[in-house]
Amino acid sequence: MVTLTQALALALASIVLIAVPGPSVMFVVGRALSYGRRNALASVVGNALGCYLVGVVIAVGLGPLTEGSDLLFQIIKWGGILFLLYLGIQAIRHAAPAQQDAPANLRVGSSWAAIRTGTIVGLTNPKSFVLFTAVVPQFIVPAAGNTALQIILLGVIPMLIGLVTDTAWALSAGRARNWLANSPRRMTTMGRIGGISILGVGLSVAVSGDHR
Repeated sequence: MVTLTQALALALASIVLIAVPGPSVMFVVGRALSYGRRNALASVVGNALGCYLVGVVIAVGLGPLTEGSDLLFQIIKWGGILFLLYLGIQAIRHAAPAQQDAPANLRVGSSWAAIRTGTIVGLTNPKSFVLFTAVVPQFIVPAAGNTALQIILLGVIPMLIGLVTDTAWALSAGRARNWLANSPRRMTTMGRIGGISILGVGLSVAVSGDHR
């Protein structure tokens, strides 16, 4: 149903949109600085899953609803903002090295928790809605029929591109964190910087325009 031409064209458009650092990149970097590479990579997986789920939901009907209801879109957007602010505060609170705050860091920084957190961030990222309401539909072929299935299949392409680029950011930030691991004071500082960067994601989304 999806042709090679469709896939390549969407891939090029997605690279342009995804390669520009946005909320997802800042979130992943913040997680890497606050909790380390493994947690950041788990967050990348969750974020990609959340972004793709946005496409699936839009494919089955949420797209027209958000286009017709500014209130619904704002509820989703501000729910994500509040969650990001919470994550940033938590990262700052638990910025001390693991040996000084083992229970808290274990609870907040576990891989499964990171996947769940990343999924929520991906689900509430306005960029996901832009991608699936403004970009992906441009590559649908109406004559091929089953528009919803086309969106679901085409959505795999930006999801994979996001996985690759966000993984690169996570590994880079995780490498920088590991380099500072021999200094507890520096680690605490980097953890706080990570938390502040996550807060910055929430604030940047809050002051950005909507999807229209």
